[in-house]
Amino acid sequence: MSQGHIAELPRRGVVAISGPDRETFLDGIVTNDLTAIPVGDSGYGGLLTPQGKILFDFIVYNDRDQFLFDLPAVAVADFVKRLGFYKLRAMVDIEGLSAKYGVAAAWGVDAPPAVDGLVVVDPRLKALGFRLIVAARRPIAADGYALADEHAYDAHRIALGVPEGEVDFAYGEAFPHDVDMDQLAGISFDKGCYVGQEVVSRMEHRGTARRRIVQVLSASPMPPTGAEIVADGRPVGSITSSSEHVGLALVRLDRVNDATDAAVPLLVRGMPIEIAIPDWAHFRHAATTARE
Repeated sequence: MSQGHIAELPRRGVVAISGPDRETFLDGIVTNDLTAIPVGDSGYGGLLTPQGKILFDFIVYNDRDQFLFDLPAVAVADFVKRLGFYKLRAMVDIEGLSAKYGVAAAWGVDAPPAVDGLVVVDPRLKALGFRLIVAARRPIAADGYALADEHAYDAHRIALGVPEGEVDFAYGEAFPHDVDMDQLAGISFDKGCYVGQEVVSRMEHRGTARRRIVQVLSASPMPPTGAEIVADGRPVGSITSSSEHVGLALVRLDRVNDATDAAVPLLVRGMPIEIAIPDWAHFRHAATTARE
């Protein structure tokens, strides 16, 4: 019998939003459609600037009487503060709960781990496995799952080509299309208005997204985060995270296309790399398509 892996993710935190107006309040500001998330399930989304850049991205759980947000722990205080700006007269309560709850991930087998907490299929991509909210500071274990850590989880998500906020991109600097939120069910294009919606819709309908996070493949271990990717001395992007011979990179697709068409090699610190696009992505370019 195959065995899965389960890992606590201490770099993630939890925020709860409750109260009778929680759904209406949130639906007017976040990118995903909260009304489409059944009780006990989850969705992926973000909160944007009016100019359409990502302030926060998160997994949000419909926990019946409250929504629980799973986001970077370093962003919890700012997220709570930002939501407070939008609250006005809405009857909602906003509370950081990272001291009470922790976040974990489980992957590698089809059966969800039997743990005391919320367990959902990762809403971004089924192949990522399961996402969990559990009691903080309690050892996590489940039959059929071996204990792993954040490094193992990162290797798993990088192998699938899935970026993570405040790891692969900094908040306030990227549009949702840049980091594939539109490809990972993070944006509703038909629910109506939310903060930054006009910019995101324009990029979608005009097809103006030029930057994307893609996979990069190499024969040697990948250089560290921040290493520049060049083609004939011209920058085309940079590494955002890596694990052994696979990494993620934010690139200009038009420049990658130009280099591919001209048979110009892509290099990182003099090392040849290939650009790969995961099967789940709908955007394409002239280079390699990644396969699981």
